[in-house]
Amino acid sequence: MTSSTHAKPTHRHEHYNETLSTLSEGSVHRRFDPFLDIAWDDPSFVIEPDDERWILPTADPFGAHPWYRALPREQQIRIGMWRQANIAKVGLQFENILIRGLMQYVFTLPNGSPEFRYSTHEAAEECNHTQMFQEVVNRIGMDVPGMSRTTRALAPIIPLVPILFPTWFFVMVLAGEEPIDHGQKAILRSDTEMHPMITRVMQIHVAEEARHISFAHEYVEHHAPTLAPISRFALSLLTPITMRVALWLIAVPPRRFRREFDVPRAVFKDVYWRSPESRQALTDFFADVRMLTTNAGLMNPLARLLWKILRIDGRPARYRSQPAT
Repeated sequence: MTSSTHAKPTHRHEHYNETLSTLSEGSVHRRFDPFLDIAWDDPSFVIEPDDERWILPTADPFGAHPWYRALPREQQIRIGMWRQANIAKVGLQFENILIRGLMQYVFTLPNGSPEFRYSTHEAAEECNHTQMFQEVVNRIGMDVPGMSRTTRALAPIIPLVPILFPTWFFVMVLAGEEPIDHGQKAILRSDTEMHPMITRVMQIHVAEEARHISFAHEYVEHHAPTLAPISRFALSLLTPITMRVALWLIAVPPRRFRREFDVPRAVFKDVYWRSPESRQALTDFFADVRMLTTNAGLMNPLARLLWKILRIDGRPARYRSQPAT
């Protein structure tokens, strides 16, 4: 199920190689170190338990729910701190899985592969992100689990996917990166004042994830058309399934959150994904991926039906990172 790496050079190959070279140069000249570029000891970064900037913004799907908005301020703050810490923990766990998969992938690459350099740059940046996210968790001071037990149990298996089906692995990458990136951009674009530590971490993460997401898009769009027909058809069906499953595993808080804060089951069903707002969010999360699948030849009639059944269908984005309207 691997794609060809020895095809005769074409304009498409040249464009792909140039794009990867540009992304690599960006990683060299525009990169961040979590312990040089974040002022962790700045007085404004002090964590105060009564700081209302921890209240979740309405751009957060949980923060927008009437049940949360009706809680006492102290409880809103505590839930907000727990959720921000857990989001960071989920982020570092996902990055850890991604790093292992990237290292497995580059281990198999032949000499002269255009993907080797950028994949290694990305892995280094993701290592920095894990340190950055763990520092956030440590400073907030809440012992959050991050992903659910099921997701953590699957973590050792996912990095093995690049051995047999690397194009699917980069679809998995997008399944994890796109929703997180979408949510962080929505918060940064809003007029809500967040705690400065969270804002700074989001700014750095969004800036570097733009390159990582671009690489995954370029990889899938370049390699999917070269797959054998049966592999390409399988990938067309795996893509929406991967997006939907990954969103559930990554975005939905673990059971401990519900127990600790006595969150009604009906509230969770509204937020994930019964209410009209949450259903719209499902559509918005993957507009870029729908654009990608169209461009990569992965949107056939059966795949389109599957996107609809999973409630993540909709118009593809006209361009990458197009804001939801």
